[in-house]
Amino acid sequence: MSQHSGKAGGLIDPHAFDVFEFARSGRQAAGAVRVSQLPRMLNEVPVDAPDRDTLFTWQAEGSTQPELQDDGTEAAQPYLRLALHGAAWIECQRCLAPYEQAFDLEAAYRLVATEEEAEEFPLEEDELDVIVGSHQFDLIDLIEEELLLSLPLVPKHDVCPQVHESLVSGAAGEHASDPGDDDGEDCASGAAEEGGEAGKPNPFAVLEALKGGGEGGKKH
Repeated sequence: MSQHSGKAGGLIDPHAFDVFEFARSGRQAAGAVRVSQLPRMLNEVPVDAPDRDTLFTWQAEGSTQPELQDDGTEAAQPYLRLALHGAAWIECQRCLAPYEQAFDLEAAYRLVATEEEAEEFPLEEDELDVIVGSHQFDLIDLIEEELLLSLPLVPKHDVCPQVHESLVSGAAGEHASDPGDDDGEDCASGAAEEGGEAGKPNPFAVLEALKGGGEGGKKH
């Protein structure tokens, strides 16, 4: 496992360190991680991307802030701040070609000891997340989670270099019309079953007959 330099206390292992002590000591650390070390993020990178193993740099800082307790006293509580910078290649949903997506993220977290505490924590600041810390905290896992949450809902170029052939009318040949043809056949067969072959009256025909009868009644 690689270790990364941290101010006020030497090296830390970003895969397993005491994040509570990190916060209480006001420590700082910095390092880098490649996409190949983030398996879920790597799944988002197209196989034909120019570079599937791009690099992200990160900086982490621990701190404490006084918070009012239930008994009316104040106590220092642990916080973690994370900054993340880099880029990864993902697939444009408009032209289906890879493009480079930049990531410049900053996040702040209130550290708690259990999931129960996290669920009950009164969150008042939208920019603050509550996460469960540990004495063997995996910062790389948190980094991967932040990257996945920051992916665009619809990834796309600002301006696509070209339009994919499947999006051009007729460019995909006979296959382009297959789905539509199948739908049409399904609709036609469904109508036939409802109206003729099954021997059931067409509901639209019955409706028209009722409307016609109603109008006739009004005239007489």
